[in-house]
Amino acid sequence: MGQHEHVRVAVIGSGFGGLGAAIRLRREGITDFVVLERADSVGGTWRDNSYPGCACDVPSHLYSFSFAPNPDWPRTFSGQQHIRAYLEHVADTFRLRSHIRLRHEVMMMRWDKDTLCWEIETSKGTLTADVVVSATGPLSDPKIPEIPGLAGFPGKVFHSSRWDHDYDLRGKRVAMIGTGASAIQIVPSIQPEAARLTLFQRTPPWVMPRMDRAITGAERWLHRQLPFTGAARRGLLWGIRELQVSAFTKRPNELGLIESIAKRNMGRSIKDPALRAKLTPSYRIGCKRILLSSEYYPALAEPNVDVVASGLAEVRGSTLVAADGTETEADAIIFGTGFRVTDMPIAERVVGADGITLAEAWKDGMESLRGATAAGFPNWMTIIGPNTGLGNSSMILMIESQLNYLADYMRQLNVLGGRVALAARPSAVHTWNRWLQERMERTVWKSGGCNSWYLDAAGRNTTLWPGTTGEFRRATREVDLAEYEVVRVSKKNAEPAVDAERAVEAVEPAEVVR
Repeated sequence: MGQHEHVRVAVIGSGFGGLGAAIRLRREGITDFVVLERADSVGGTWRDNSYPGCACDVPSHLYSFSFAPNPDWPRTFSGQQHIRAYLEHVADTFRLRSHIRLRHEVMMMRWDKDTLCWEIETSKGTLTADVVVSATGPLSDPKIPEIPGLAGFPGKVFHSSRWDHDYDLRGKRVAMIGTGASAIQIVPSIQPEAARLTLFQRTPPWVMPRMDRAITGAERWLHRQLPFTGAARRGLLWGIRELQVSAFTKRPNELGLIESIAKRNMGRSIKDPALRAKLTPSYRIGCKRILLSSEYYPALAEPNVDVVASGLAEVRGSTLVAADGTETEADAIIFGTGFRVTDMPIAERVVGADGITLAEAWKDGMESLRGATAAGFPNWMTIIGPNTGLGNSSMILMIESQLNYLADYMRQLNVLGGRVALAARPSAVHTWNRWLQERMERTVWKSGGCNSWYLDAAGRNTTLWPGTTGEFRRATREVDLAEYEVVRVSKKNAEPAVDAERAVEAVEPAEVVR
């Protein structure tokens, strides 16, 4: 492998997951680590997504680390700029700057079974690491559909997560493609500026009112002076969402009441029966992500907005042609078409013990052990891995659970001692994922009658966790060594290649905690 800088742990990404991993490593007494970030600042998705109206749909006091509370959130649902500022503050408060290497994009990482190390090629050079923590996140690489003729469009084209702030939308004919979480925030933000705004909608979303307000100075003072009040607020927000989980995962028919609230939210602004019909979903609420907005429907009712209830099928010069034949003239196209979630690009850059990429290993669908480790990829862990997403609560809760797992993973390596690696047993990965998919069948995400980005090409839900955050916390409290093979370098010759099969310590796979 040659002589390279070597670290105990390499963390990939500096969003919530990457910064959280760095903090947890320091708390475990591990300071020999680096955080590799491809951009020129920290923040992850909250750095990349700076489109007009960008904000979180999880309450502020729940969308922050429990160990780094922010008593000064300005609103109950924070905007992008405030969340990004929070992450910058976290990086400073926990003294992470010296570990962070900006503009270091990971090009490839390969497992060397002779030395039990990861060789990591970055845009600024190569290093090696005993352990890799991949925290690139599922919402990092935009997905733009292949549209015939798009390359010949004479106007401006960009994705919501790559917003062109130098392009002035005032007086322009703007086409918004998609009706996801980004689009419902963008539409009301740009509608007053655009001469004409056309929304291309393949499937209407369920939209609940957004109960957002400014947090008063008295509230902020109270949380600063009496921190337990902020913790209590967070606990209440968490508890309410935990109680809602069973309706999504076990009893979808109970979601009818929520549908009626969403319909009333629409009815307050959409008076035209034809438009209301276009905007009314035909699937059970929760099957696709439930969106929050009190401005989306009023914007759609404005006279300069058109809703095309069909996806964009073709571009002919400046004319956009929908699948139903509707033609629209546009000066700019904005794609709010989501991200590469079930085929994360980072998987194409990870080569495991068998010489295949993670993308090849996951060609039939993503699978991991407890959302963290993958068979064939020793000492490699992902934060927000397969089946760790949520449909109604804060991802920070899931991240913190995975940080617990990471901490115990590092403890186990230390206890084992020497040059050692943990490799997830294929049988344990299979058992865990078989249980997940069996449990997934009764959820609204599988039975709700929609096709969502939660599902992969084979129709499997490889993104969401079918339970409460408390259940996930218990399932990831500690590493069960029975689910791993312990791989060591041969004592006969610690430097050259070793027979990995003879270096494996056999242990029986454990049962999945149900």
